[in-house]
Amino acid sequence: MAGRSGRISDEDIALVRERSPIADVVGEHIQLRNAGGGNLKGLCPFHDEKSPSFNVTPARGYYYCFGCAEGGDVITFVRKIENLTFTEAVERLAQRAGIQLRYEQGGYVPGREQGERLRLIEAHRAAAEFYAERLSGPEAAPGRRFLSERGFERADAEHFGVGYAPNEWEALSRHLMARGFTSQELIKGGLAREGRRGPVDRFRGRLIWPIRDITGDVIGFGARKLLDSDDGPKYLNTPESPIYHKSSVLYGVDLAKREIAKRSQAVIVEGYTDVMACHLAGVPTAVATCGTSFGEEHIKVLRRLLLDQAEFRGEVIFTFDGDSAGQKAALRAFQDEQKFVTQTFVAVQPDGLDPCDLRVKQGDAAVRDLIASREPLFAFAIRSILSRYDLNTNEGRLAALDAAAPVVASIKDPGLRKTYVVDLDRWIGFMDEGFVIQRVQQVVGRTQEGGRGPGRQQGRQQQAARTPAPAGSAPTRQEPLDPAVRLEAEALKLAVQRPALLGPEFDALGAATFTLPEHVALYEVVVAAGGTAAGGPGGREWVDRLLEQADAGTPGGTGVDLRSLVTRFAVEAVRADVNVEERYGAAVLAKIQEVAVGRAVAQVKSRLQRLNPVEEQQEYNRLFGELVALEQQRRVLRERASGA
Repeated sequence: MAGRSGRISDEDIALVRERSPIADVVGEHIQLRNAGGGNLKGLCPFHDEKSPSFNVTPARGYYYCFGCAEGGDVITFVRKIENLTFTEAVERLAQRAGIQLRYEQGGYVPGREQGERLRLIEAHRAAAEFYAERLSGPEAAPGRRFLSERGFERADAEHFGVGYAPNEWEALSRHLMARGFTSQELIKGGLAREGRRGPVDRFRGRLIWPIRDITGDVIGFGARKLLDSDDGPKYLNTPESPIYHKSSVLYGVDLAKREIAKRSQAVIVEGYTDVMACHLAGVPTAVATCGTSFGEEHIKVLRRLLLDQAEFRGEVIFTFDGDSAGQKAALRAFQDEQKFVTQTFVAVQPDGLDPCDLRVKQGDAAVRDLIASREPLFAFAIRSILSRYDLNTNEGRLAALDAAAPVVASIKDPGLRKTYVVDLDRWIGFMDEGFVIQRVQQVVGRTQEGGRGPGRQQGRQQQAARTPAPAGSAPTRQEPLDPAVRLEAEALKLAVQRPALLGPEFDALGAATFTLPEHVALYEVVVAAGGTAAGGPGGREWVDRLLEQADAGTPGGTGVDLRSLVTRFAVEAVRADVNVEERYGAAVLAKIQEVAVGRAVAQVKSRLQRLNPVEEQQEYNRLFGELVALEQQRRVLRERASGA
């Protein structure tokens, strides 16, 4: 593909695909589980969904989402997930696989001519190495002392890549520009800012934490003030850049992602040292936001790692300080609870210690105990509301009930909502469940009329669930009801995935055998690519040939997205077990022919009914003989099709 340095050679592109297993690359972003038939399944990263419809077929190297119809190969996935050009995606994967790319117009690429994202990633990697090396120098003594006082040893700092930014104006900038990076790249990546005489280091005299994306690439830094002379904020983070978007970044996610998937648990803490403390104390599922509140984009990242698809399957645990600020943070998290399917909890240390301080004062076991003592977020939110009222008076109890009612009403699960009504009655001290239920319903009614609060939001969500999706929203693929259409789909899936099972007999069916326009179009693509007789055992090369033919189009121009269709049928599971696929292929061929013959029988019978057997005897006898032959053919096909 054409880039600023020329076209990457086709051989290198093929090598990148070969050495980039799609399951491994996709698995760096979402949790995948066995879906049978050689397929893997997870929550789609390209649209929000409650149930996994994103399928990956490692054997053919393709993915397809049956919810939003996104599909393609490993390069397509990287392009879409990281918003890259084709060239940048190939470079990204080549870097991952350790492949040196060749460009057809100018040989190997000088570093400054590579894609922007790759250049910024390389600059951040070099910066992380620079900072880490400086941590052992004499000037970094305050930084080492800061870490030591918080219970971190040298090996811990190395594990998390902690470093030190020299208290100089241009130390990092000089270092990186000497390695070939431009001042514009340093400024664009947030490593430096514009000074009067060139770039000036953004971080100076600070302890540095590299912030990595989910794949492990350094994309930014967090910096902690060490010097009294520093008049900046206590913590300073990389600004928004082409590779760093704080609303979707979670510190520690590169180290925690596998344990999050394995344990179906994510622990949300507030700072870099808290993440370090949790991991070192035996809570390796801890992550933290980077200079921003926990929000919707963070939720999307965690849901894909948790495979958040079933009620109460896993758990998300928020840790907050026990003070009023911590309680407010927990209540803000409650607003996002409905966006998770899994259970949400709060772990609050009564004495106000964060996980880092708790580990220093009471040891690793205390951190593990803090997480184990988690309280359901609903209970915490309700108790926090009740704590603001005097429950020793009737007026206080009634006001507390009215304040807590919208929270209880917003609970999605009816059984859980009823349980919290009982708890609310007990916590307030009315000892009258009927009265509490009635009051909750009254408050919810007023909230809905007023147009605010969880009750109204829940009503809107329920209404939205009953309302058809608007035009332009992600399409949801539905299973066709017509058995003949399902049969066509099975035949086409076999043609794409196992062409040798069908052979020349499929190629001889003819386009008229298929009824849906998209099926006709795909059949023509298969035939134009040489037919199933030329497809051999199938696999990646055959699918690639079909995609090339789909790009070329078919006569007549149906308007069907043929590439998406080929990808879908390359990924969608065949209905038969692999051990009986050969018999199944023959049965599907026979069945689809039987259906086609059945349509011909109906047409002949219709024509016979319109003829006068006395006045049009010759034509009548001819059609009758044709009908007898067709019925005989249908009986034979029906016997062969008994396995479909």
